[in-house]
Amino acid sequence: MNENVFGGLYKLLAKNKLKELRDELSDMAYPDIAEFIMDMDDDKLAVKIFRILPKDISADVFAYLEADSQTVIVQSITDSEIERLMDDLYVDDAVDFLEEVPANIVRRVLANTDKETRDIINRFLKYPDGCAGSVMTIEMVELHDRSTVAEAIKSIRRSGVDKETIYTCYVRDDKRHLVGTIPLRRLLLNEEDTPLTEIMSDDEQLIYVHTMDDQEHVAAIAKKYDLLSVPVVDKEGRLVGIITIDDIVDIIDEEATEDMEKMALLTPSEDEYLKTNVFTLAKNRVGWLLVLMIASTFTGQIIEGFEAQLATIAGLTACIPMLMGTGGNSGNQVSTLIIRGLALGEVHIKDYFKVLWKEIRVSLMVGILLAVANYGRMFLVRALTGDDVTNSVILVVSISVAAVVVVSKTIGCTLPIVAKILKLDPALMAGPLITTLVDTISLVIYFSLAKALI
Repeated sequence: MNENVFGGLYKLLAKNKLKELRDELSDMAYPDIAEFIMDMDDDKLAVKIFRILPKDISADVFAYLEADSQTVIVQSITDSEIERLMDDLYVDDAVDFLEEVPANIVRRVLANTDKETRDIINRFLKYPDGCAGSVMTIEMVELHDRSTVAEAIKSIRRSGVDKETIYTCYVRDDKRHLVGTIPLRRLLLNEEDTPLTEIMSDDEQLIYVHTMDDQEHVAAIAKKYDLLSVPVVDKEGRLVGIITIDDIVDIIDEEATEDMEKMALLTPSEDEYLKTNVFTLAKNRVGWLLVLMIASTFTGQIIEGFEAQLATIAGLTACIPMLMGTGGNSGNQVSTLIIRGLALGEVHIKDYFKVLWKEIRVSLMVGILLAVANYGRMFLVRALTGDDVTNSVILVVSISVAAVVVVSKTIGCTLPIVAKILKLDPALMAGPLITTLVDTISLVIYFSLAKALI
């Protein structure tokens, strides 16, 4: 948001020109109004600004506020204001809000919500976190399969103002089974007496998810079919809600963040970094660090086992960091690609041998190029510095580079697919975990070649 605009708003607030401030806010986008409210250092000012908002936009702005600001506002407003706010909020926004705030706030909000809305919210709150049912909304356009185009348009005009989206309409039968979908444009372009059954998309064209499907699956469906909203049905095929594009974008963002944290072997955090206390951050990090530290014991044992050989042969020790770094980087390159491919549905378990064959060919080309480059590098360093590194050591290091790249890339493409087979998150098989494993294997290869060829 332009700071000059915020500056003008601050001046109006400082002069207590609330009517002018209200008019200025009314012309702004909801996320920008929410940003202005959250920018307040004083909670009382934040509540004051929220209270002067026009009633027809306050709920929309509230949905864009972060949980801390929402909590402050709900704690400060009256019961009647809470009741009006909950009436105006879309159900999915109300559920998102209640999932983030303390239990005492939840109890107060539900106590000031009408029974019908309260029952709907409670039903939503029972869905496991991360499933389609927990992120759907019931504010959708439902049309009966016996209706005509004229009847459908009349229904939309009557109730569409309360719906979260009207771009796609959902057709159901007497038992609420989802039987088809109709884009709004198709309704407008057909004759009024046309039955909906003649123009709706049905059968193999009907795309939907079930209430207990993982939210990541929902995002994949929306991406694959370019949907602005995804219908949700129960186990009997009855339409119970939809997931709109704004929530789908949030899912994609949440899943991407979670994958990034897992790839760094961090336990995913529920809160933003600056809002997470140090004890939680420490707990999220220490577990895998302990595992990796213990795993690195094997690396130390391997080096210790070849200590005598390292002491007598010049050049072997100096190449250990380069070799381990090359192996770790090689494994991480391919694991990142495979993990991403699995997440996007571009790579499947059945493709393992195709992936393996491709990576073996790639790693051989890369490994040979790196080995040749290393051979030249070590010759050049010896010539410039006068090191007493022998040709056999240079050869061993170069062969080891090529071997380590091949082995590392094989491991990097294998572990994520193995994780998928074991129903684990493939993102765990990346970064530090592969690096630690590859370090150990790289040293085994290196010292075995040194022992055999020197």
